This record gives sequence, C-alpha cells and structure tokens, in this order.
Amino acid sequence: MRLQNSSIMLLYLLFAVLTSCSESTGYIPAPDTITFGQKLSDYNIYQGNPNNLTPSADYELIELSSSLFVNYAEKQRLIKLPANTQITKIDNGTPNFPNGTILVKTFYYYKDKRDQNLGKNIIETRLLIKEADMWNVATYVWNASQTDATLKLDGLSKNVSWIDANGASKSVNYKVPTERDCTTCHQNSSTVKPLGPTLMNMNINVSRSNKTINQLQYFQNKGLLNSFDHPQIPTLPNYFDPSYSISERGRAYFEMNCAHCHNPAGLPKAARKGYDFRYTTPLSQTRIPQKKGKIDNVIRSGEMPWIGTTTLDVEGYNIVKQYLNSL
Repeated sequence: MRLQNSSIMLLYLLFAVLTSCSESTGYIPAPDTITFGQKLSDYNIYQGNPNNLTPSADYELIELSSSLFVNYAEKQRLIKLPANTQITKIDNGTPNFPNGTILVKTFYYYKDKRDQNLGKNIIETRLLIKEADMWNVATYVWNASQTDATLKLDGLSKNVSWIDANGASKSVNYKVPTERDCTTCHQNSSTVKPLGPTLMNMNINVSRSNKTINQLQYFQNKGLLNSFDHPQIPTLPNYFDPSYSISERGRAYFEMNCAHCHNPAGLPKAARKGYDFRYTTPLSQTRIPQKKGKIDNVIRSGEMPWIGTTTLDVEGYNIVKQYLNSL
C-alpha cells in the first residue's frame, strides 16, 4: 500500500510540474479535431497558377484596417464557410465562426515592390480550421517552384531578400512558426482563437467588382454574415493613416501587435505583467502611461513582439515612439 501511495504521489507531482511548466511558458496543446492534409493544394484554395494567389470561388478575401507586423511580409487573408452557414455577431470583437470555417493567411514578398508584375516569393500559408468548436492550426511552406506548399509543424528559418518600395535591397531571417508558436500567440482563455478578423478590424471600405463597399455590408449581401446594423460597429484605426490622431494610431498598433498576449485572458506569462493593450481598454487601465519607458525599450530593442519577428518594425516603432512621447 505504501508503494502504491508513493507511486500515486509521484504521478501527482509529475503532473503538477508539467502543469506548472505549461502555465509558466503559456503553451497550450494544439487541438486535434481534424487531420490536416499534407499539401496545401488539398484545400483547393487557389485557381490557375498558384503563385498568382487567385482565390477559388469558395474562398472570399478578407481585408483588415490594421495588421500584425511580420518582418515586412505582405499578407493575403481568405475565408471559406460551409454551405448554408453564417458568421454571427457577438459584440464588436471576434464574431462566432461556424464549425467548418477555414481561415487562410498567406505570407509573401514582392520580388521588387516598385513593380509587382515581377512576381512574388511566397513563403508560407497558415490555416485555422474550426471543428467541434475548436480551432485547429497548421502551417504550410511553399516549394521553390511556387506550385504548392507542404505541411510543416516544427517551423524553420530561411533568409528572404526583396527590393522595397524605395528601391532598397532588404533581407531578413524569416521564421516560419512551429505549431507551439501558433497556439501560444492565438490563445485566449487557454483556447485557440483567431486574432485579426474582428468586426472592428473588418469594418472598412473595400473594392469588390470595381465598386467600393463596406466590407461588413458586402459579407451580409453575400449571406456570409448575419444581419445587424453594421454602421453601429466602430472601426479600428489604420495605424499608418495620418488622418487619425497619434493616440488612436498608437493604441491601434498595440492592439494588433501586443494585445493578443498582453490582456487579462492572454498568454499567462504576459497577462501576469498587468498590461492590457486592447484598443477598447481605458488608458488608465492599460499601464501604458506608467510603463512607457519600459514599453519603448522592449520594442526598440526587438525583445517584443516575442514571437513572429526577427527585425525591427521601423515605421511602426516610430508611431509607438510618437505616441508614448505624447503621454
């Protein structure tokens, strides 16, 4: 009996240690309610030459007002809903996506941003697929011929070069995230959730069929989003748009680049620091004014964002610096 009790105690201590490590690092297991295909082409996302990134008829483009910085990569976002289903409004934040939803985010660089007709260098495509009310995560790395991408869950690093809009040659050590990286950043209340496509962030005018239309209205017209008074939804500012105040731009930058971890329900290690960088949080409850020197230092030094970047977002940091200096 003593040996049995000792074994039980040992197992309990082992579980406690593992749980403690998980909580301290913020790692949560990846959901496994689906089995991902080995090739991106299994999902019929693109039609024609895959390198053109032309969505097939089942996929709709999503555009955001503000975006997460990832080493100056361009991003294309797509969504596919199961037939006869809709996205439904919860509040002004992340809506409820039906089971079977596929969210697609592809990262690429123009070979020469001054002339986009010279083509793209597509690096990776990330999928979020919802099933059994859980979001499954996977990353696909594109081949050298840019014809397809292969499932890659353990990450990789590669050097990427391009010419920017000013004609300067740029290069970066690009890091494709591991499955663990994905669940670490995408967690909210210890569950995996999308980050960018909130109603506030999608509430912008877009061009569809050569006409300008509010994106939420467009989704409603297509039957993809339930009916509600979309003009009542506020818009998250585009932090690069100088028509907004520096306060609005600075807070929008924090929302998209920091708040997914630094909020009360985010990554436990980050949440314990007491910051709340969400755009809708009153300034007095964010700790930004009290810690602006610390915030400036960790962003300028490249210490933050913790995952996903290997180079300083110079333009974004300039916005942050102006905002912090204004407080």
